[in-house]
Amino acid sequence: MTAQEVRLCGLLLQEHFGDVVEKVGTHLICSGVLTLRALAHETKLPLDLVKKSLCVLMQHGMCAFGAGRRGPAGPVEYHIICEHILHMLRYPRYIYTAKSLYGDTGELIVEEILQSGQMTMSSTVKTVADRLTHNMPALFAPEGQSMDYSEVVSAFSRLVETHFLQRCPPMASAGSSSSGAVNTPLPAVTQPTKPEDHPECYRLPYINLTGQGKRRRSSEDGEAEQRAAKKAKTDNSERGDEGIYWQVNFQRFHLHFRDQAIISAVSCKLDQIFRAFPSSYNIARPILDQYLTLLVDDPMEFVGRTGDSGGGMYVVNLHRALANLARATLESVVQERFGSRSARIFRLLLRKRHLEQKQVEDFAMVPAKEAKYMLYTLLSENLVQLQEIPKTPDYAPSRTFYLYTVNQLPTARLLLQHCYKTVGNLIERRLYETKENKRLLEKSQRIEAILASLQATGAEAAQLTEVEEMITAPERQQLETLRHHINKLDSSENQVDETIFLLESYINSTQAPP
Repeated sequence: MTAQEVRLCGLLLQEHFGDVVEKVGTHLICSGVLTLRALAHETKLPLDLVKKSLCVLMQHGMCAFGAGRRGPAGPVEYHIICEHILHMLRYPRYIYTAKSLYGDTGELIVEEILQSGQMTMSSTVKTVADRLTHNMPALFAPEGQSMDYSEVVSAFSRLVETHFLQRCPPMASAGSSSSGAVNTPLPAVTQPTKPEDHPECYRLPYINLTGQGKRRRSSEDGEAEQRAAKKAKTDNSERGDEGIYWQVNFQRFHLHFRDQAIISAVSCKLDQIFRAFPSSYNIARPILDQYLTLLVDDPMEFVGRTGDSGGGMYVVNLHRALANLARATLESVVQERFGSRSARIFRLLLRKRHLEQKQVEDFAMVPAKEAKYMLYTLLSENLVQLQEIPKTPDYAPSRTFYLYTVNQLPTARLLLQHCYKTVGNLIERRLYETKENKRLLEKSQRIEAILASLQATGAEAAQLTEVEEMITAPERQQLETLRHHINKLDSSENQVDETIFLLESYINSTQAPP
């Protein structure tokens, strides 16, 4: 991993899980593979804290373990899955996608599982039903009305059927020990490399769960609520899905993001094609042929045609589509950083592959002095490369061609590292802003909690106003400014992550076997 990726992983672990987990995770990233005692020794942390940190990381699928260098008889070794740590950048996008596809219920299901790492179906259904019931406004949910468990089960089932949720891979051992095999070393406990290796990855269990969600109790009913929670824990064994945990299938979400990016690019270039299709897809053949011809002839080459029998086969060229999306991203970055003329030169080099400086000046219609300055600026930023082709073996400058070119793949990797750095800076800034205003934020949270409690007990308006005035006008203005800054930082982080996703998808497509 690069230094920027390690830094970003550390910031994400610190923000979501705290300093101790961040220290353990970062050390594992830098060290590769370590045993439990070696990790505790090198981090100077108590063994108990290291164990808890590893449990947190494994709960969220960010750490794996297996047999060490000494084989099954030796100590277990742990290693970090950095890709899953970086997925935390996309948590808001996963949740929003679930909401757009499956409504509020799907949104809360994905949110709960992301927060917990993995959950049983029954626990997820009960928690989401309780949250939905509590958030129902009185206008739409009179006293006594609540969310039925069956509705949440239905949404959960649809998420599993479309593979947005999947079972966690079961722990598998190389064998089983017996009392007779005293001298046989214990088998190593490992996890399957992919959840899909498990044949029941998407099979829903039968759960014995009936009823409706409950609203959260007021403060005076806290003890009763705790007793009910303890009773629910003891009844978990009767729900029928004990030991069956579910997790978010990140790859399925990524496939959805990729498909939506391609559809969005095509709709911007041509039109909203899918809107011309009726629900039954009984579209007239001439109109369909026109659209397919447009897609095949388009320079983006998102759709290709193979063979002639039966009118030919139309296929989506995913690698070409991702390459074009990455190319558009690179051009946009150059235009934003260096201006439209530099972007024109960059696009020209992408199209013509190799050009001399004089050719760049002529084709781009840019004055020689400006073209030279722009080329050297792009060259200094490693966005443009210079290739020397000598006429003679002595490499004499007067007998050497100097050709400017753009290598899209290395440039995409370079931009990806810049994106990692940018996201890290945004997270650091957000943490700094929160730390600097910690006292004010805590005061605001306490007052909001008091207001919520008073509203639940039916307090008078004068009493509510008196509590609200505990925050002075300057403090309220400071809070508004802080929220505005935090929202801008969050929005910028999500936008950069969209660029990261496109670049990662393109780079991964170049590494896939043909």
